[in-house]
Amino acid sequence: MYRVIPVLVLTALMLIAAPAIQSAPVARLYDIQGAIGPAVAEDIEHAIADAQGQSLFILRMDTPGGLDLAMRRIIQAILASAIPVVAYVAPQGARAASAGTYILYASHIAAMASATNLGAATPVRIGGMPRPNIPKPDVPDAPNDPKKAPESETVNNPMQHKMINDAAAYLRSLAQLRGRNAEWAEQAVRNAASLSADQALKQGVIDMIADDIPQLLSKLDGRTVVTSQGKVVLKTQGMIVETVERSWRSRLLAVISDPNVAYILMLLGMYGLFFELANPGFILPGVIGGISLLLALFAFQVLPVNIAGLGLIGLGIAFMIAEAFIPSFGALGLGGVIAFVAGSIMLMDTGVPGYGISMLLIGSVAFVSALFFILITSMAIRARMRPIVSGAEELLHESGIALESFEQYGRVQVHGETWQAISDQPVHKGDAVRVTGRNGLTLKITIIPHTTTEVQS
Repeated sequence: MYRVIPVLVLTALMLIAAPAIQSAPVARLYDIQGAIGPAVAEDIEHAIADAQGQSLFILRMDTPGGLDLAMRRIIQAILASAIPVVAYVAPQGARAASAGTYILYASHIAAMASATNLGAATPVRIGGMPRPNIPKPDVPDAPNDPKKAPESETVNNPMQHKMINDAAAYLRSLAQLRGRNAEWAEQAVRNAASLSADQALKQGVIDMIADDIPQLLSKLDGRTVVTSQGKVVLKTQGMIVETVERSWRSRLLAVISDPNVAYILMLLGMYGLFFELANPGFILPGVIGGISLLLALFAFQVLPVNIAGLGLIGLGIAFMIAEAFIPSFGALGLGGVIAFVAGSIMLMDTGVPGYGISMLLIGSVAFVSALFFILITSMAIRARMRPIVSGAEELLHESGIALESFEQYGRVQVHGETWQAISDQPVHKGDAVRVTGRNGLTLKITIIPHTTTEVQS
């Protein structure tokens, strides 16, 4: 009896505590480290969608920026979210530059750790577009009005002017939606302005400064935000924070969508298929080439690829291959190297940190490709075109002497060796003959007209 009572008490306590545990609010935490690309955008879209029904979603950022399309996908997911999204620039020393600034403005709550910064939201070139001319703040003649500051420098470049105006209007609209400093938002786009965390808080760009997640949750408690479903009062006391792990698909996409990796995959695909077509039956080069090329094409569909650059790479490889077959005294080979390097530079020239192809990689691949196609391949082709000096094939078209007279089958001497021979016409002893074919150990011959040699028995 006395043993049953403690068990009943413990069970009762567990039943009382269970609703409290189950009702504890949950926050999902997603870390953005490095450049923002298609893989990150897709992952955040899914993470925000999966978090619907929870209490909070936190985007902890340390990013130099990223691709415009990826950034807009993330912002659209934030704006459509029914739960509050907190953009949090952390840890100390982190930054939210360029695309990170837009995401910070779009979020329901904008927070930063001390010793962090944001800004420099001027759009950069994509696909070879010239870089915007950013006026320097310390130039005396620069206009004070941020709206008019770049007019004199962009008037001669309509595309650049349109691009900056579009970005400025986009960030200003996000600032007005969240009630943040719209004037500074325009300066961040037009003048590449940046702010520290303390300055951002004073100027109304962010909502709070918090050095870690517990301090952030403490300051969020009781705040009211407006989501796509209406007003929400944040209750973050005792909130459980769950870190969102990236899916295997996202990790794979993140690896192959790296411009350097996609570039290498494309070249492996081209070279593998070339070797398979040049040497049918090897199979392995074709398999590796096909898989690599498909992975590269999958990566290219989510990257800002310049079609002209891709065409120049293909043309350069074609010229270098042609140099091995056509004697052009190096003209095709040199042109191929130039086209290859130019195409590689143009292929993904985004100007976005983390989304350009390494010049060292381009130079190394160009050198190895030129060395291979111009020297090694040409040596292999010349070796293949040399006359055969050994083996059964070497007997073809060689001359010999008939050792006896025969109507169809008989013996002939070729290269000092005696062979059984077959002829379509009568052969006399001493006739000069030429080998036209071979079937096992029997040679097919024809008589060389008007030539007879004395044969010693």
